[in-house]
Amino acid sequence: MPKPPAPNPASQNKEAAAAAARNTDSGPGRIDPAQADLAARRMAEVQQTVAAMPHNATKPLEHGFENGTNPPAGEAVEPPSRLVGASTLSEENDSAKVGTAALDGLNATTESLDRVRVDSSGRTLTTNQGVAVSDNQNSLKYGVRGPVLLEDFVLREKITHFDHERIPERIVHARGSGAHGFFECLRPLTDVTMAAPFREAGKRTPVFVRFSTVQGERGSKDTARDVRGFAVKFYTDEGNWDLVGNNMPVFFIQDAMKFPDLVHAVKPEPHHQMPQAASAHDTFWDFVSLMPESTHMLMWVMSDRAIPRSFATMQGFGVHTFRLVNEQGVSVFCKFHWSPAAGTHSLVWDEAVKISGADPDYHRRDLWERIEAGNYPEYELGLQTFTEEQAEQFSFDILDATKIVPEELVPVIPVGRMVLNRNPDNFFAETEQVAFCTAQVIPGIDFSNDPLLAGRIHSYVDTQISRLGGPNFHEIPINAPLVQVHNNQRDGMHRQAIHRGRVNYEPNSLAGGCPFQAGAAQGFVSVPARIRAEEEQGKVRAKPEKFADHYTQARLFYESQTPVEQCHIANAFRFELSKVTVPAIRERMVASLRNASEDLALKVGQGLGMDPLPDPLPPALADPAPPEVTKSPPLSLLARPGDGSIRGRKVALLVAPGVRAAPLLQVQQALLEQGAIGRLVGPRIGPMPTADGAAVDADASLENEPGFLFDALVLPDGAEAVAALAQDGHTAEFVRDQFRHCKTILVLGAARELLALAGLPPSLDKAQAQGGTGLILAGEGEEQAATQAFLQALAKHRHFGREMDPPLV
Repeated sequence: MPKPPAPNPASQNKEAAAAAARNTDSGPGRIDPAQADLAARRMAEVQQTVAAMPHNATKPLEHGFENGTNPPAGEAVEPPSRLVGASTLSEENDSAKVGTAALDGLNATTESLDRVRVDSSGRTLTTNQGVAVSDNQNSLKYGVRGPVLLEDFVLREKITHFDHERIPERIVHARGSGAHGFFECLRPLTDVTMAAPFREAGKRTPVFVRFSTVQGERGSKDTARDVRGFAVKFYTDEGNWDLVGNNMPVFFIQDAMKFPDLVHAVKPEPHHQMPQAASAHDTFWDFVSLMPESTHMLMWVMSDRAIPRSFATMQGFGVHTFRLVNEQGVSVFCKFHWSPAAGTHSLVWDEAVKISGADPDYHRRDLWERIEAGNYPEYELGLQTFTEEQAEQFSFDILDATKIVPEELVPVIPVGRMVLNRNPDNFFAETEQVAFCTAQVIPGIDFSNDPLLAGRIHSYVDTQISRLGGPNFHEIPINAPLVQVHNNQRDGMHRQAIHRGRVNYEPNSLAGGCPFQAGAAQGFVSVPARIRAEEEQGKVRAKPEKFADHYTQARLFYESQTPVEQCHIANAFRFELSKVTVPAIRERMVASLRNASEDLALKVGQGLGMDPLPDPLPPALADPAPPEVTKSPPLSLLARPGDGSIRGRKVALLVAPGVRAAPLLQVQQALLEQGAIGRLVGPRIGPMPTADGAAVDADASLENEPGFLFDALVLPDGAEAVAALAQDGHTAEFVRDQFRHCKTILVLGAARELLALAGLPPSLDKAQAQGGTGLILAGEGEEQAATQAFLQALAKHRHFGREMDPPLV
C-alpha cells in the first residue's frame, strides 16, 4: 500500500496542538505532525492518512456489466503508524484481564479452538465466576431442617443454568459508560477479611467500572437529575466480585418487594411514555409521597448529588450493609465508600438542562477524554466496619437501606485506591455486555439480612439471562473471570466452552471425581449467623421497628448542607413538584417534608404557592430514638473539594481575528502543565490572524461548543478581537452562562467590554472581582499574576457567592 504524502509543516503552537488533540467533538484547521505529544501525533497522522484518500477512486468502477464481472481491489493507504487504527490511546495500559493492544492484523477469535477448550482434570469445582464451591451436596438452609434461603447463590446459579440449558436493554441503568483500571490495596486487611483484593499492600486487582443513570433509556441524556450507578467488577484471583452500588449511600425503599413499584412509578408514564429520564411527573411523586421511607433518599436526589459534574468527580457507595469475613470465620459489618481524588463536584440545574441539549453525551465524553489524555480518574476506597454489638446500639437499623451510618459514628478508613486508565476497545462488547450481579461475591465478602439486598441477589442474575440471551453470559469475554472455571454446567444459548470428556455430573468416577468440590478450606462458605435473631421469632412479612423512622436521617442530610446547597434542594423540589399536575400530590409531598425540615417545607411550599402549608403527615413512628449525630459535615459536597488539582477541567479561551495571542497562549500552557485542557474557541474553527504575529488555530467554535460545556472562561485582549466577538451573539451567551453558573472567568485587557455586553452587574468592578467572586480582571502587564489567580480560583470549582435565584443575568 502507498504511504500518504507528508503535509506541509504548520506553525501551530505545541501546547495548543496538545490541547486540541484531547477532544472528541471538533478539531483545529491544521495540525503539525512533528508534535511529540502522542494525542497530537495521532490527530496529525489520522489527518495525513485521510488526506491521502481525497475521493473514492473505485466508485466509477461500480457500474456496468463489465465492471460487475471484474471488480477491482479496494483502495487502501498504509497509515504512518499503529496509532491511526487504535480505538484508544490507553490501549498500552495492560492488565491480566484486558491484556495488551490487539496484535497487528490479527483477529484472535479465528484462532484454534484450543483457546476455548476446557479440561477439569485435577481441578476443584467452581461457580461460573470462578469461586470455589465448598459443598455441592446441600443447599443453604436456616438450620438443618429449616427452609432453603434465597441468598444461596451457588444453588441459584446451578439450578438457573440447568433451567435454561434448552434453549434485550437493561430495565434500569440502561444508559452507561465504562472503563478498565485497577484497584490497589494500601495495607493488608487480613484481620477483618480474607477477600483476595485486600490481602497485601500494593496488590493490584484488575477492575472494570460502569457508571450509569437509572431511569433513562440507552439513548437518553447524561445530565438528567437521577441516581447514578457506580458498579465495579473486581477480577480477583479467587473469582469475580461485583460491588454494585450508586453515587448515593441510601435508596428509596427498604424491601425488594417494592422495587418494581418504584421503577414503574419513575419510568415514563405508561399511557403516553413521557417524560424520558425524569422524575418530575405525577406517578413518581404520587408513589414517593405515599412512601415516607423515601424522604431521606429524596433529599439526596433533590440535592446537587443528582447532577454530578462528571463520573470522575462523583462518589460511590455500596448502599447496603455487607459482611467481611476473616480466615477464622469471624465477621464484621461493612459499608463501602468510593471517594474521587478530584473532589465531589456537581453541575447547577440551569447548566445541566443546557448541556443535555448541546451534548447529551457529556459525561460519557468526559470520561473517555480524561483517560485518553492521561488524566486518569482515581478513587479512594474507604470502609466503615462495626460489630453486631455496635450495630445493636445504633438508633437506626443497619439493615435499612434508607439509612446511612454517619461518619461521626463510624469513621471511614481508607484501604485502597482505584485508577481507571484504559478505555474500552469496543463499547458494545465491553460496556454494553458487561453483566454485574450482586450475587457475585468471593470468600471474605458476605451478605447481611438487608431485605432489599436479598432481592437484588436474585434479580440481577435473572435479568442478565434475559438480556444477554441465556445462562452463558459469564462466558462473554468482559464477564469472564481470570481464574479457571470448572463445573458440570453444559449447553444453553451461546455456549463458548468446548468441554472434553463425557462426564457432566458430580459425584462421578468416570472422570476420577473431577471437578470435585473444594471444601471449606478453599471454597466459599456462608457465615452461619448473619445478625443475632431472637429464637422465639418465626418467619414473618414485617419490618423491624427502627425501619419506621423515616425522617431523622432526612433531617440529618438537610441540616448538614451549606445554605447554598439547601437552596438548591428546595429549588429542585420546587421544580419537580411544579411538574406534578395533581395538587393533592404536591400538598402531600410538602406535608411529608414538614416532618424532615420546616425550613425546607416552607421554601418549597412558598415556591408552589401554598399558603398556609398543609398539616404534617402522621409519622409511622411517633417517638423515634434520639439520633447520635444531628449534623454531619462530610454529607456536604462543599466539604469534598478533592486534592485541589484542576486535572481534567476544560477551559474555553475565546479567540477572534486580531487577538493578542501571547497572553492567551501563556494561560493555555499553564493549564496544560496542570492537566487541564484549554480550548481555543472562535467565531469559526481554523487559523486566526493575530495582533502579535503568533499563530492560533481555533479547534472549537462558539456555535459547536456552548459556554456551559466548559469549567471556566478566558476572554482575550485585543481591540479588534473584542469587537469581532461583540458582533457574535454567542459571545454574550457564553459569558452569561459562565457567570450564571458561578464559574471562574479571566478577563484580559480590552475584553472587559464583553462583560457589559453580556449584561453583568456593573457593581462587579475590579476591586470586587479580585476579592473572591471568581471574576478576575487583568490589565496589560498584569497577565502573569492574573493567570496564577485564575488557576487558584479554578481549583475552587464554583463561586456560589454570586449565585442569584431567580437569576438577574
